[in-house]
Amino acid sequence: MSADLADILTCDGLAIGHGSKVIMERLTFGLAPGKILAVVGPSGCGKSTLMRALGGLDEPLAGTSTLFGINLVTASSKDRAAVLRRTGFLFQGSALFSSLTLRENVEMPMREFLKAPQREIRQLAEYKLALVGLADAMDKLPSEISGGMAKRAGIARAIALDPEVIFLDEPNAGLDPLSSGRLDELILRIRESFGTTVVLVSHEVSSILRIADLCVYLDPDAGTMGAYAAPKTFLQAGNHAKAHAFFKQTV
Repeated sequence: MSADLADILTCDGLAIGHGSKVIMERLTFGLAPGKILAVVGPSGCGKSTLMRALGGLDEPLAGTSTLFGINLVTASSKDRAAVLRRTGFLFQGSALFSSLTLRENVEMPMREFLKAPQREIRQLAEYKLALVGLADAMDKLPSEISGGMAKRAGIARAIALDPEVIFLDEPNAGLDPLSSGRLDELILRIRESFGTTVVLVSHEVSSILRIADLCVYLDPDAGTMGAYAAPKTFLQAGNHAKAHAFFKQTV
């Protein structure tokens, strides 16, 4: 499957793994700007590892990966840093700094990258937290809020620098259905308001069906991608048998 020249993200013959151990290989696909891509598959198939490679955090074992047209495999440290400046990440567990308030957590990347007065940074952080529905919790510590609020705070930090692409690792994990639905609505609102491209790792099929435009299914038996299509096509019998079975057993 070839990637379109207009794709904001591509991988071609990508191989990922840990050390010399290959988990997935021959991964080839592209993602257009403003789309939401879900990476799915059984536990341990390399979903988070693929996300980190696509985002430039880890180097693949083979193949190439581009983001904003920059080859992340051969990019200089300067070019890689410039790519990372245009992306945002939400890691598993939100990874908030426990000793900082939510506002201070969101201010951290702003203080590092923005040449702006502290008052302006504070206002921007408050704006981001208001966007995710946390206007009344800005001065709380992560230990003082619920899991759903922590995920939203993590997203506020991920969009602190107005990234063009955000990577979300299991954003709905551990959330009750109501909180999960609210988080889905937030992700859609961010995409619609800012044109943000979203790559998310998830096993929550109901969430994927609500928000994802495309879905890549990683097949651990074959050691490569088993399907790349709109997620609703996986519900249809006869299309991508393993992906179909995965979606049906978890719906």
